[in-house]
Order: sequence, then C-alpha cells, then structure tokens
Amino acid sequence: MIAADLNTALPEILLALFAMAALMVGVYGGKDKLAEPILWATAALMVLLAIFAGSKGLEARTAFNGMFIADAFAHFSKMIILLSAAVVLVMGQSYMQARDLLRFEYPILIALSVVGMMLMVSSGDLIALYMGLELQSLALYVVATMNRDSARSTEAGLKYFILGALASGLLLYGASLTYGYAGTTLFSGIITTISEDGMSVGLLMGLAFMMAGLAFKVSAVPFHMWTPDVYEGAPTPVTAFFATAPKVAAMALIARVVHEAFGTVPGDWTQIIAFLAVASMFVGAIAAIGQRDIKRLMAYSSITHMGFALVGLAAGTAQGVQAMLVYMAIYVTMNIGVFAFILTMTRDGKPVTDIDSLRQYSRAEPLRALALLILMFSLAGVPPLVGFFGKFYVLWAAVQAGMAWLAVAGVIASVIGAFYYLRIVYFMYFGDETEPLDTVRAPVQASLLVASAAVMVLGVINLFGIESMAALAADALVR
Repeated sequence: MIAADLNTALPEILLALFAMAALMVGVYGGKDKLAEPILWATAALMVLLAIFAGSKGLEARTAFNGMFIADAFAHFSKMIILLSAAVVLVMGQSYMQARDLLRFEYPILIALSVVGMMLMVSSGDLIALYMGLELQSLALYVVATMNRDSARSTEAGLKYFILGALASGLLLYGASLTYGYAGTTLFSGIITTISEDGMSVGLLMGLAFMMAGLAFKVSAVPFHMWTPDVYEGAPTPVTAFFATAPKVAAMALIARVVHEAFGTVPGDWTQIIAFLAVASMFVGAIAAIGQRDIKRLMAYSSITHMGFALVGLAAGTAQGVQAMLVYMAIYVTMNIGVFAFILTMTRDGKPVTDIDSLRQYSRAEPLRALALLILMFSLAGVPPLVGFFGKFYVLWAAVQAGMAWLAVAGVIASVIGAFYYLRIVYFMYFGDETEPLDTVRAPVQASLLVASAAVMVLGVINLFGIESMAALAADALVR
C-alpha cells in the first residue's frame, strides 16, 4: 500500500527531493556560483515531469487514504503549472543575472512552490489542501522580496505576507467549520454528509470562508488588493511567475473543492463564484484604465481574466470546467509572451515599465511591436485570435447553464477592458515620439514573445489539442 501511494505521488516526491538536494549542493558547493546550473536543472526536471504527467492514463488513483488524487484533471493542471514554471525560470535567467539577483535559492524556492501547487490540484482532503497552499505561499512570500536592496520589493513581499496570512486564517476557519459539521476532512466524506435538502448553515458558512481564502490566491475581487503592489514591486521574472502557475493552481483547487466536496449542491456555491466573477471582471477592467505602469496594468488585467475564468466555474457543469481549463491555458500563454516583452524594456540599461516609453516603438522594433500587438488584441478578446475563443468558451458555458446575464456582464467587461490593451497598441504605432528604449538582444525572450504571438494566430485551428484534453480533465472531475 505504501509503495502504491508513493508511486501515485511520484512527481511531487521527485521534485521535492530535487529541491532539498539542490539546497544542500548550493549551500556546500559555492552558493551563487551554482545558481545558473541549478536553475537550468530545475527547469529541465519540470519539463520532464510535465511530459510524465501528460503521459498518464485516464484512470483516477488515490493515495494516502484518499488525501491525494491523481486523475486526468490533476494531470492536465500539473502540465500547465510545470511547463509555465519552467518557461518563466528560463525566461528570467538573464534578467536576474544581469541585476545580480540570481541567488541559488531562487530556483529552489520556485521548485518548492510548484510542489505546493501540484499538491493543491491533487488534494482530496482539507489538510492536504492547506499543506499545499501554504507550501506554495511561503515560497512566494520570499521570492517576492528577492531584490533585497529595493524598498519597493520589500514592501511588496510584506504586503503579500500580511494579506496572505489573513487569507489563510479565513481558509482555516472555513475548513474548521466544515470539519465540525461534516465530521471529516476528506472531500469524498464531506459530500456524503450533504442531504438532498441541501447543506446546513454551518457547512454553508464553512464553504463561504474557504472560498474567501481561495479567492485571495486568484486575486479575485474583493480580495485583490495585494496584486498591483506585489506585481509592481517584485522583480519582473517573479511577477511573471505570479501571473501564471499560481493562478492555474488556485483556480484548479477551487474547482476541485466545489465539485469534489460540494458537487451535489451547485446552487449554493455558483452564486458565490458568480459574484466573484462579476466583481473581478468589472473592477479589474475599470481600475486598469488609469494605470501608467505596465506591470500594474498586467496586475489588473490578471484580476479581470480571473473573473472570466470564474465565469466558467460558475456554470457548475463539466462544460464550464472544460472552458475554465482552456481559458487558463490560453491566459498563461498570453502572459508569458507579454512578460517576455516587459523583460526587454530597458533604457540606459535600467528596467523601464512606464507605458509612455512605448511611444513609436514600432519604428525601432517592428517585429516585436507586431508580436505585442497580437498579444494585446488576444488579451482584449479580439476575434479571430485565440484569446477571443477562450472568452467565448467560458461565456457560452454560462449561457448553457442558464446564466445568460453572467455572459452579458462578461461581454460588457470585455469591451471596457479592450481600452487599455488598445492604448498600448496606439502608443506603439501612433503615439508621440519619446526617448527610445534600448535595443536589447535577448534571444530567449524574443523567441518566447514571437512564439506566444504565433500561438494566438495558429491556435485558432484546433487549439493544439488543448480543448480535447481539457474535456477529458473536466469529465474526470465532474462525474
């Protein structure tokens, strides 16, 4: 039994053992001299584990008495998490090295946070959920303050830590209420205690508090206040990581909790998720209009996009979960491309994040400007780019679930949000000329920028098989 359990959780165990071994090597082998090899080894292992997760069959297996679930839903989510984490590590390596921020602890902390994310999407128990969530969060608190000489970075990490502790308290209180009224921490046990007449008030309150704690992790309104400051203050590669893998893990965890533990009473939690979705879409879209810093703009953009992903979950159906997974895969790809571009924004060798610095950028770098234009159009949901289909999937899932009002709200929020994406395009092609940015030769970042833009165009054909994989994952969760 123990051997079978360990085999089921093998990817998580391997990555955790690697992180601990890398920590020992870094401490006793020369510290920051080994930072680059450790980073590349971490990225390589993540890619291998992603391939391993993708090769897993559709058979669902549990381990550790139901606390750990390995099914198609978990495998799909882990693939996105591992690949995005590996890409962000490689993408930010030159940036961190050039600014003397590449410590050997950096890739190790990223690896440990990814272990937490993998545990989150496979959790079948409230205790396993909390362990994964805190492992991810504690590592992220530290990487947010990697730039120790920057007061802004330190402030970002402190704000993230304090508000994260509050969210953890809400989550724990909700979990304790749920355990008190259900008598078990297992998701499979909680769902059996819910009668045909619905949940007790205690269980409903437990669910509400847990949703509040989880909403913080996806920066859903009204638990979004940390996002702009942390995105702006953290080193840009760390911000890119915040905007990708943790969002996928948290969204998958919300889907796991509501469907595995409370799936028989969707009417009780779809209202909560629908409120979070509408509030996030509109607050994020409206607040982003006045932003002049591109990292803060991407923070509010992520709030809006998490609102759209929550629209899929609010449908409460397998089609909604599939739409959410497709949307998250597209969202991660778009964000990697945009942050690959932001990493190259420098003037006199110093990072620049002011949107005004992009005026007439297309004259100096026409190919990069075109790639960013495609990504901005895709983020805005302009057809026929892939970003449009991502929004269409989640809105259509809401319509099919009888929540047409939610889809209408999504369309209105998308129109509002298009303004700040198109403003960047306007600056690049039609804005008044300003002091030009440095011409940076960054092959990794340039390749990722162009590749992600190409995916937004070429993926229209069949989304590279993501749609069918997401359907299998959703069917594994919503039974």
